Amino acid sequence: MGFLQTNIPFPSIDIGLGVADGPGDVAVSLQILLLLTILSLAPAILTLMTSFTRTVIVLSLIRNALGTNQVPPNQVLVGLALFLTAFIMAPSFGAVYTNALSPYLAGELALEEAWEIGVEPIREFMIRNTREKDLEMFINVRGEERPDTPEDINTLTLIPAFVISELKTAFQLAFVIFIPFLVIDMVVASTLMGMGMMMLPPVMISLPFKILLFILVDGWHLIVRSLLLSFS
Repeated sequence: MGFLQTNIPFPSIDIGLGVADGPGDVAVSLQILLLLTILSLAPAILTLMTSFTRTVIVLSLIRNALGTNQVPPNQVLVGLALFLTAFIMAPSFGAVYTNALSPYLAGELALEEAWEIGVEPIREFMIRNTREKDLEMFINVRGEERPDTPEDINTLTLIPAFVISELKTAFQLAFVIFIPFLVIDMVVASTLMGMGMMMLPPVMISLPFKILLFILVDGWHLIVRSLLLSFS
């Protein structure tokens, strides 16, 4: 009881509005607000403006094709997708740091200039992996004029076009990888029906064969290699 009655100081946080001494204080406050906004949108930026979408979808569909339920677990697949994304996006991220972030932190560039320069490597990556058909659809829906150069493409138009292009590519890759496992399921199911063993689940019998095939062809190596080459 003596411990509970001891006065323990607690820190307090004060939030208030004050009068700015000059335009510089307002500009700094707006920059801090913009930085916090960017940090809050960082998961969406990582997911939708990089190679993460294609990578994590392909890895997830491969697990479904194997029929191993939650093996590998989601944490492993997402972690692998993150590191593959960092590997694929390393040139773009390096250009952002060298050309925009480092000069801005050194005071050589204003925030607006750093943003315009820093977003260009990411835009180049998205443009390179976006289908013209998807991009044209969003341009027509927004009623914009057909851009003459990649620099004329609006970033807000480019992002959704890039996302649906990535979704289509991811499903195309997964479909090609699904076919061998589908063949194994069909052969096992037909064999069991021919033997009259209809009460035995075909998935239980085909699972070891699918895992064995995946090991023999070094499946993870082939999948990751195909993913890396798909972004080249």
